[in-house]
Amino acid sequence: MPPTLSSHTRAALQALFVTFLWSTSWVLIKLGLEDIPALTFAGLRYWLAFLCLLPLAARPVHRDSLRALSRRDWGRLAALGLVYYAVNMGTQFLGLERLPAVTASLLLSFTPIMVALLGIAFLAEPITRQQWGGIGLYLAGALVYFYPVAIPTDQVIGLLIVFVGVIANSLATAMGRSINRARTITPLVVTVVSMGIGGLILLVAGLVTQGLPALDARSWAIIGWLAVVNTAFAFTLWNHTQRTLSAVESSVINNTMLIQIAALAWVFLGEGLNGRAIAGLALAGAGTLIVQVRRARARAESPAPAPAAAPRRSSPGSR
Repeated sequence: MPPTLSSHTRAALQALFVTFLWSTSWVLIKLGLEDIPALTFAGLRYWLAFLCLLPLAARPVHRDSLRALSRRDWGRLAALGLVYYAVNMGTQFLGLERLPAVTASLLLSFTPIMVALLGIAFLAEPITRQQWGGIGLYLAGALVYFYPVAIPTDQVIGLLIVFVGVIANSLATAMGRSINRARTITPLVVTVVSMGIGGLILLVAGLVTQGLPALDARSWAIIGWLAVVNTAFAFTLWNHTQRTLSAVESSVINNTMLIQIAALAWVFLGEGLNGRAIAGLALAGAGTLIVQVRRARARAESPAPAPAAAPRRSSPGSR
């Protein structure tokens, strides 16, 4: 009989699978941007995903969770929708419209450092020296892989847009960890409410500023896949993993997308890997592994809670 995976290992694997789905999104988004304006594209993706999740939110357990939300809960979920979906995802689409995927991915790879600082300041999640070393090794690998990156002058605006997304992504990771570790709101409700608000903001902004051109079957197929699989399903699963993984762990796993995107670009876009790039990927992968192994050991060495102890509860956050 095969050994049973621990809840932490299972959550890490689930999160890694979600990052694979999100990595395929970069290829699909680059293709879709040939015909669809960036903000309208992002708004359609997340608003349609929200509509897909609404029937699930009508189930009794989720209905009860929705009814139990306080005004403060609604405010924090709305803030998450604004930061994570409207700002973070909107800037990613705009960035991909103006920058090569390589450049945008490199900038986003700096997110773990910002998340670590936010986790220390707001989530009381200290980072060990070994974990700092793993994060540093990962970032060093990312720099080795993408160095040198030549940025033309006309891409400066794109760089600024993506940097705003890095800040928003870091804030949203800490916000999401805050609400999901409290275990007071179901992951589906967190996803539906925040995505519905953020997606609506994106869609309205896109229609007002960019409009909706006539789309062919290919464009709608890309939007549909991104909405149903890479968003509705993937974001719900990601929110579930946040109940187990720390903010830094989630961020480092999320940043394996840098490696996955490179591999997908090699397979589907014909972008080969040289020796320096392979070395960079190896360093980044090793950094991710160090952080995960250290976290698993810490959990294994910590004493088990008393059977009668109730789970620690805190004020609901948002994601």
